[in-house]
Amino acid sequence: MTLYDHKDQNIRKTWVLMTIFIAVVVGIAWVFSYTLDSPSIFVWALIGSLFMNVISYWYSDSIVLSISNAQPIDTNNPEGKRIYRLLENLAITAGLPTPKLYIINDTAMNAFATGRNPEHSAIALTTGIISRLEQSELEGVIAHELSHIGNRDTLIQTISVVLVGLVALLADWFLRISFWRGFGGRSDNNDNGQLGIILGVVAIVLAILAPIFVQLLHLAISRKREYLADASGALLTRYPEGLASALDKISNDTEPLEVANRATAHLFISNPLKGGGVKDLFSTHPPINKRIEALRGMDIDTV
Repeated sequence: MTLYDHKDQNIRKTWVLMTIFIAVVVGIAWVFSYTLDSPSIFVWALIGSLFMNVISYWYSDSIVLSISNAQPIDTNNPEGKRIYRLLENLAITAGLPTPKLYIINDTAMNAFATGRNPEHSAIALTTGIISRLEQSELEGVIAHELSHIGNRDTLIQTISVVLVGLVALLADWFLRISFWRGFGGRSDNNDNGQLGIILGVVAIVLAILAPIFVQLLHLAISRKREYLADASGALLTRYPEGLASALDKISNDTEPLEVANRATAHLFISNPLKGGGVKDLFSTHPPINKRIEALRGMDIDTV
């Protein structure tokens, strides 16, 4: 399979998942509004989703950089200048504006990209990843993060995170209202009583399980975007082994990332919250060994 095949396959899978995700959220909002006989719930859910997405879209980058204690790189010193030139050259090759470059003073090996669009984007690298990777490996990591920017992953991740939060709020609100009003809120005479009871039960089950289901969808989308960024980054450098070798070193890194938290974990090139076993199902990243296997299975000669 060529690099282009890997990229196209992951793009298709991502948009299938996003379509399912949005349809599920809209369906959940409709069931809740229908069960409680309140169409305004559906309308306000859509308005709330749009509002939260706009706020997240404009301010998420500055929030993430602040939470991560990221500082602008000093291009006056030779090392900072070298890293910036590497980023600049890759950005030119990718046809993207050069993102702002930040450094996180942490010995753990990791990196992330953020920003609402390529014109307002940033890449952050830990001091650990800069000091412990070879040039070709660091180039692969930066190309991976540039690919997140070029593929508009920040927008996709922002939308999915907001939708997960919206469903959690709707589910909690529905259960509270149902408890006080009595389960099943429709009262029009044309409704069959038995059907109303069934819909009420379905709505309650949805309220309990929907937050878990949409979270799993969000995680699936996040994992597909990682595969896509891997393929796009390899296509950019024309050297998949560079990124594969970097991921191999990162996977063996035992240093904890001090600034890591669940809100920002999905942004990093490798999940900073170590998991394993069943936890992989709830991980924002696919297993690194599978990513390395996919990279080393790409046919660069036919591209």
